[in-house]
Amino acid sequence: MSYREILKNGLWDNNSGLVQLLGLCPLLAVTSTTINGFGLGFATLATLVLSNTIISLIRNFIRQEVRVPVFVLVIASVVTAIDLLLNAYFHELHGILGIFIPLIVTNCVIIARAESFAAKNAVPLAATDGFAMGAGFMSVLVVLGSLRELIGQGTLFSQANLIFGHIADHWQITVFPDYPGFLVAVLPPGAFFGLGLLIAVKNLIDARNEQRAARHAPATGKQPVVTETA
Repeated sequence: MSYREILKNGLWDNNSGLVQLLGLCPLLAVTSTTINGFGLGFATLATLVLSNTIISLIRNFIRQEVRVPVFVLVIASVVTAIDLLLNAYFHELHGILGIFIPLIVTNCVIIARAESFAAKNAVPLAATDGFAMGAGFMSVLVVLGSLRELIGQGTLFSQANLIFGHIADHWQITVFPDYPGFLVAVLPPGAFFGLGLLIAVKNLIDARNEQRAARHAPATGKQPVVTETA
């Protein structure tokens, strides 16, 4: 598999949030704002890249019968390190994301990529796969968080300073001034509606791409030969 195919697979064709529908618990729970979605998405991306890389490095030393416990141990170690770093350098964001940082260990997409890809491929391919899958998952978190924040509060990038520091104190964009807000959007039902909308949009784009490809595909059938008889 080429690097381009790996990236396309993780970002679009086999996106863990829109196609595989894995990791829905954190995806639906923390995406009330753009920054919350970005924070958890980046932590998940880092976990995928690091765990895939480590597992690929040690794949030839792992006995087949203990491979899953070893994968879980590696992933748990990486998540613990990321959790401690977030708590040290992004303490307020860490408090908002709460239990969902440690719960990255249980994200099915991470153990699935370790088993199906990292344990069978070289480090560069495994790291690329982790990046593609993580970036695809993070993009869903960010887009869903932006959609819910925009509809629910009428803003974008609120509390950006939680990640980017004081330089982001004025990054908040008020799209709808004097907006009364729409509470359902920032509550759990809004997450389900938003995710369903994103899945529908992706399916619509895929269907149109298939139709366009079918129209431009060269005809393969042979025209029948008509012979005239006297």
